[in-house]
Amino acid sequence: MTAQPDRPDLPGKPTSASRTTLSHIMTGSDTNLLGTVHGGVIMKLVDDAAGAVAGRHSGGPAVTASMDEMVFLEPVRVGDLVHVRAQVNWTGRSSMEVGVRVMAERWNESTPATQVGTAYLVFAAVDADGRPRPVPPVVPETERDRRRYQEAQIRRTHRLARRRAIKELREKRAAEGFDDTREAREN
Repeated sequence: MTAQPDRPDLPGKPTSASRTTLSHIMTGSDTNLLGTVHGGVIMKLVDDAAGAVAGRHSGGPAVTASMDEMVFLEPVRVGDLVHVRAQVNWTGRSSMEVGVRVMAERWNESTPATQVGTAYLVFAAVDADGRPRPVPPVVPETERDRRRYQEAQIRRTHRLARRRAIKELREKRAAEGFDDTREAREN
């Protein structure tokens, strides 16, 4: 792997170096009022798997900066064996996008697992004082990895544009005399 110009001391790591799968059987304590597995339980598994991948890739602590997108495609039931597969899709200077695929299969059947969810999370690598630290570049290995890398760049561009647009709107409203913070405190 070759070093990147903006991180000359950090050689790149292949996508496969930190890819992982976390598996868990869903039980009655994982259910919501409808009797299916609570989305928050799945989200925690997603965050756990993504955090393990981010820590492996960065070689140290990494914290969740955002969950860019979580899509639930099918309900998960008690007795399902859930597999949460995660990999680093893209890296910046100190941040990483981790893509996660959630699969489920009946614990006692030999039918193939079906995809029940997907998510994209952004992690920041941090040092012992909680400050950002550099991460190695990710090196996509397959055509699918390269596609995921390119899609991650699009999501990053959209995140930054959305953040910029919201900041500009808030500055404009403040310049017009609207104090949204006062209104929020009163409600």
